[in-house]
Amino acid sequence: MSTVNAVRDRILQLCEERNISINHLATISALPPSSVKNILYGKSQNPKLLTIKLICDGLGITLGEFFSTPVFDALEQEIK
Repeated sequence: MSTVNAVRDRILQLCEERNISINHLATISALPPSSVKNILYGKSQNPKLLTIKLICDGLGITLGEFFSTPVFDALEQEIK
């Protein structure tokens, strides 16, 4: 799995756990809905850390909590 796919899947998982829509996530994260949708639909292949931080702030979690999953631990190196 790529890092971009792992980020997308994590965002979707967190929204599902909290029963919130992508538009609501954008609102509580102070982001335009297009920014979140670009990450989720693959248009953004390199989401900024600040964008992910804003999403975490909106969800009330830390960056550590966002990335602390087996999926991120198992990612292969991007540079070979």
